Amino acid sequence: MLSTASMITADTDREAAILLGATAALEQSPSQIAEAVLTATAYGVYQASINGRPVTDSVLNPGWTAYEWRLQVQRFDVTELITASSEATVRIEALLGNGWYRGDLGFEGANANYGNDIGFLGELEIGYADGSRQLVTTDDSWTARVSDSPSNSLYQGQTIDMRLRRADTDALPVRSIEVDRTALIDQVGPLIMRQEEIKPIAVWTSPAGKTLLDFGQNLVGWIRLRANGEAGTEIVLRHAEVLENEELGTRPLRVAKATDTFILSGGDDVFEPTLTFHGFRYAEITGFPGELTADDLEAVVVHSAMPRVGWFSCSDERVNQLVSNSVWGQKGNFLDIPTDCPQRDERLGWTGDIAAYAATAAYQFDVADFLHKWLLDLAAETAHNGKEGVPFVVPNVLKYAHFRDGFENPFHGPVAIWGDAAAWVPEALWNAYGDLGRLADHYPGIVAHLESVEPHLSENGLWESGQQLGDWLDPDASPDEPDNAKADKAVVATASFYRSVAFAAEAARLIGRTDDAARWTALATKIKSAFVAHYVDSDGTIVSDCATVYALAICFDLLDDDQRARAGQRLSEVVAAREYTITTGFAGTPFVTWALSQTGHVDDAYRLLLNDACPSWLYCVSMGATTIWERWDSMLPDGSINPGDMTSFNHYALGAVADWLYRVVAGIQPASPGYATIRLTPTPGPGLDWAKGALDTRHGRVECGWQRTVDGFTVDVVVPEGTPVEVVLPDGSAHSVSAGCHSFTSRPTA
Repeated sequence: MLSTASMITADTDREAAILLGATAALEQSPSQIAEAVLTATAYGVYQASINGRPVTDSVLNPGWTAYEWRLQVQRFDVTELITASSEATVRIEALLGNGWYRGDLGFEGANANYGNDIGFLGELEIGYADGSRQLVTTDDSWTARVSDSPSNSLYQGQTIDMRLRRADTDALPVRSIEVDRTALIDQVGPLIMRQEEIKPIAVWTSPAGKTLLDFGQNLVGWIRLRANGEAGTEIVLRHAEVLENEELGTRPLRVAKATDTFILSGGDDVFEPTLTFHGFRYAEITGFPGELTADDLEAVVVHSAMPRVGWFSCSDERVNQLVSNSVWGQKGNFLDIPTDCPQRDERLGWTGDIAAYAATAAYQFDVADFLHKWLLDLAAETAHNGKEGVPFVVPNVLKYAHFRDGFENPFHGPVAIWGDAAAWVPEALWNAYGDLGRLADHYPGIVAHLESVEPHLSENGLWESGQQLGDWLDPDASPDEPDNAKADKAVVATASFYRSVAFAAEAARLIGRTDDAARWTALATKIKSAFVAHYVDSDGTIVSDCATVYALAICFDLLDDDQRARAGQRLSEVVAAREYTITTGFAGTPFVTWALSQTGHVDDAYRLLLNDACPSWLYCVSMGATTIWERWDSMLPDGSINPGDMTSFNHYALGAVADWLYRVVAGIQPASPGYATIRLTPTPGPGLDWAKGALDTRHGRVECGWQRTVDGFTVDVVVPEGTPVEVVLPDGSAHSVSAGCHSFTSRPTA
């Protein structure tokens, strides 16, 4: 792959984007060209063009992978771009930016980079009608100059100087750099695309005299701007998710400037900073010539190409907004990798976040390819991480961090939940898509996690040693101690690891690894026995007696029937004692409503869902959130930003409750992996008059909805062709149905 091409670069200021180019004579006339394909990749990000036209609508290629072992290569059909010209030559150009490779990534000034040199590797193959082939490859004969972007950074933003686009700037010497060709792989994940455009809903002047823009939605991407003014005029755009004291609230960005600067050429200019991205709802603009109107700009929403496949709506608009927040949180954070947040000096693939959220993600969008690609990176990083096991972030750029002021990276594994992403994400994909081949692909990563944890288990099978983050961001923890949760960390770790081991046993059995299946089954049995013996009292109380430990024990099937019933009752009492406000963090939140509904406490689950006191899911909605927050109180009731250094307004993890809405409230559940068979269990509760959901499965669309009536409930379902479906009505009666539309009447629930 790309065996005759050289990875090329040019030396200039590391902030500047480089424009590389070559002109080649065609060996035959354009009319004789049968096909032409550009194959390319980069250290950094690139935008390629042929004869002045972009080769693709995708952006930020080649994306972010574990570059040391997996560098994605893209192939683009460029036949029309060459044959459209009558010229006897072809011009190839590549704009090369820093991207993630030389992105100064991390937090606390980590300045983590994969290398000092960015570079472009490309090959244009032209096939003629007579069967002959012509290759044009990157080498030292290419030209280079500083582009019209003298600075570009994912965190800091991009400068575009339109005067440079039309000027003859000094040539830079081109040189080759080393590239490990064994790391080159075909594109696995979906490309990153512009998805939609959003006009500002308001333009106004702040008390400090700043011109502010509100796009009405917290989103990820950039602002496209049109302007005409005197050459050299600078327009500056600053971005933020929220306002504070009626001004742009930038403190949560930490060291990320999130600032784009556009310099006018003197003519009609259109600026689009495609070498960066920002997480924002609001922007501040200075230096715009003349009167700014909404027609002068739009926000361009950018994320990986993922078809929307799942929907939910109900009678409470607050809940509908919560679901919308989850969907938009996924859009913004599924930009080539599942990031924690898209706006501040971080934007890393934290494993704990996607461990909590993977099932929700797979309902809302088709993430089969997206998460498959990320899991392959996880396996590669884990294999090279030794005893540390699964890294906290994938790709693991933090291993290259150089923290400031003596700060040391506090995250060392193996650790529960974050490491358990190695098993929980494949489990979510298996349930959603039923792809046995990919389960086999992910199995080595599962095993690597389990084997990294085994040495840390006590003799009887408990995970009580090593660093743990536990129930991260418990709302009762102080802003500066996010891991200081009520839930005992060993209880959380042992329960979470049990779930991973149990799934490993199932996966091994499914892919024909019988010895492994026996090994993991035996370990799971040992852990389960130890969990009950050491953490569950005779009266059913679980150590630390809080919502999270009961939710995990119930949902991970660690209890027998009597213990499970007592745990459900105690969980009901715990949430009632806190007046149905949230008391869980990352570990417990995805499971607390599930645990309540599975143990006969549906009404409690609904009361927990519909509460809007702080902390709650609907508190964020009541405060105007359009994405899921990192903290339950990222914004305080008085409108001020949480004082903690770690405060994001676009973190999807706590939106995992949406999975319960889809699969319990609307009732759309896979009865077997990949929805090969389906179980519809619509579950009404107090506070909603109706709810409905839809899901495009691999076997067709399924719909399920219920509505409250004077006599009980009506349930309407739509079933795809050739898929066995069982409908369980609210009164408990079960019905097998065939393809088509069906309507049922259900008696009132007890």
